[in-house]
Amino acid sequence: MAGKKKPLVVITRKLPDPVETRMRELFDARLNVEDKPMSREELAAAMREADVLVPTITDRIDAELIEQAGPNFKLIASLSNGVDHIDVAAASKKGITVTNTPNVLTEDTADMTMALMLAVPRRLAEGANVLTGDKKWTGWSPTWMIGRRIWGKRLGIVGMGRIGTAVARRAKAFGLSIHYHNRHRVLQSVEDELEATYWESLDQMLARMDIISVNCPSTPATFHLLSARRLALLQPTTYIVNTARGDIIDEDALIKLLQDGKIAGAGLDVYENEPALNTKLLKLAAKHKVVLLPHMGSATLEGRIDMGEKVIINIRTFFDGHRPPDRVLPMRT
Repeated sequence: MAGKKKPLVVITRKLPDPVETRMRELFDARLNVEDKPMSREELAAAMREADVLVPTITDRIDAELIEQAGPNFKLIASLSNGVDHIDVAAASKKGITVTNTPNVLTEDTADMTMALMLAVPRRLAEGANVLTGDKKWTGWSPTWMIGRRIWGKRLGIVGMGRIGTAVARRAKAFGLSIHYHNRHRVLQSVEDELEATYWESLDQMLARMDIISVNCPSTPATFHLLSARRLALLQPTTYIVNTARGDIIDEDALIKLLQDGKIAGAGLDVYENEPALNTKLLKLAAKHKVVLLPHMGSATLEGRIDMGEKVIINIRTFFDGHRPPDRVLPMRT
């Protein structure tokens, strides 16, 4: 872009320093060094003035905001894998391109999924609290802090995309039997590698698993995919882990099952109305029936830098007159 006017790029949240520095070198970049979430009015003002907005999943870019965008506003380069926070159809109608940052969070999210899969049955959070709590630890006992092993158990993966497959590879190494439900069956070579069993019926799979891992994207079709009816199919000994999106599970129904002891436990990194958290979940966590994390599944420095680099590539490619590599089309959402 040498010799050209630098595009005005508004970045809605604080990014790692290497990413912000590179953006300042390449663009007329307005940073959010205080990391204070932008209000709706601030987002609207930015879109009226800027050429590019770099939002995150916490920024709701709906049709009303898009309609208010200024004549120079041409690109929403989201720092995210999912784009459920953006009305892609409304953007396309107004001639605004949307990009995302796919394929860089797979391994980090799969790691965190596996961590929760271990933490809940093996009572890791509860055990760690023993050493930092008010009561003194009295020492080891053969019947104390007993959890459940995961080796030899059946894992049911809901959504066998990149992350689901990465979770399956890790879980197989831990000795779990791999089962999955997906819109489409994966390649035979992948099934053979993972010794995975495909279930066309989600209901039938849910009723037979020891652990459920939610790894599908959030779309209108997956909203409350794990509904109250489906959650009721789970066995009392089943654990459920969600590192995807909170609205895929009917959270109220999940809470009721946990309160009634109708499932063994849950590990959650995402929530239906985050950052607002249902106080009932906090009470369940205090009773050690659920392990809660603050949406940190993809939170590694390497991952965030990789995301930022993808945003930069998408912006540069767009303003060089080419199609960005991570363009999101309405039919994909």
